[in-house]
Amino acid sequence: MNTTKLMAASLAILVGSTPLASIAADKWTGYTYSAVSSTAAVKGMERAIEKVKTDTGGQLTIKLNLGKSLQIGSNDITQAVGDGLVQFAADGFFLGSVPIAGVLRLPQLINSEKEWKMAAAAMEPYLKKGFEKQGVVYLGQYVYPPNTLFANFKIESLADLKGKKIRVTSPEQGEFVKSFGGLPLNLPGTEVPTSLERGVVDGVITASAGGARNWHEFLKYNYRFGVSYFNSVIIANKDAFEALPTKSKSALVQAVRAECDRINAEFLEDELKQMEVQKKAGMTIINAQAADSSQAIKKLEPYWSEWAKAKGPEFVEALAAVRKAIGK
Repeated sequence: MNTTKLMAASLAILVGSTPLASIAADKWTGYTYSAVSSTAAVKGMERAIEKVKTDTGGQLTIKLNLGKSLQIGSNDITQAVGDGLVQFAADGFFLGSVPIAGVLRLPQLINSEKEWKMAAAAMEPYLKKGFEKQGVVYLGQYVYPPNTLFANFKIESLADLKGKKIRVTSPEQGEFVKSFGGLPLNLPGTEVPTSLERGVVDGVITASAGGARNWHEFLKYNYRFGVSYFNSVIIANKDAFEALPTKSKSALVQAVRAECDRINAEFLEDELKQMEVQKKAGMTIINAQAADSSQAIKKLEPYWSEWAKAKGPEFVEALAAVRKAIGK
């Protein structure tokens, strides 16, 4: 066999035995609902992306776009990933697409970081299944510190919510507000500052390291009562993920999981820092009354079961799994 034929035969063997995905680099588009690059979540996603690039030798690269930089609404991120408009994203407003994830948002069900970890582990199979139905791969999730009450009116107990308009991020959170006589309003984060300024809403439920980080100038009081947790998932388009070489898949999952843990820790640190910043800026921070906690659980516990039963057997099963995991 001459040299030319030998080279041709060698090339044929190489091409035939090597998946095309491992020859050409995969270039993904990423998106996050956060419009601020300095948050722990965005920094964590950037670190994960850089880690993936390094671990795959540049075979998988992702360009992360901040919130509002693409024509994708906060409530449409999971759908955009499933449709392949972007291949990688962080989504905190996914309940419309994956309603079973609402178990983790039920008010007063989860009351500590320890309980959160156990509840999140119990819910993971349901999350994976729910996102898969949307053509999406669930990679991991991070969670903000407990969402507490911020208001432009003096709030010293949950009774002070009566008649007040409170911005919420889910119907479940809205149920909490209604339980104490308030009026819940679900608004996009971009509308919160002007809504507070114009009196459209009187307060919000968020974290000091979350929404209050950007909105604190419109808020005078923070009642440190943990209403619920707000989590965000990191997801990928299913077809794009499955087309990746094994090495790239593994690198992506490992990087995301590691950074989710780091984001959680950094959020807790930032919560304390932002509380101090907000206090120095003039916000009055009020510790929650112990009696409010027992009263709130008593009011909301029946709602957990009613919520699950109204949505179907799988929701009942998921709620039972979480309650068993956290001993409630």
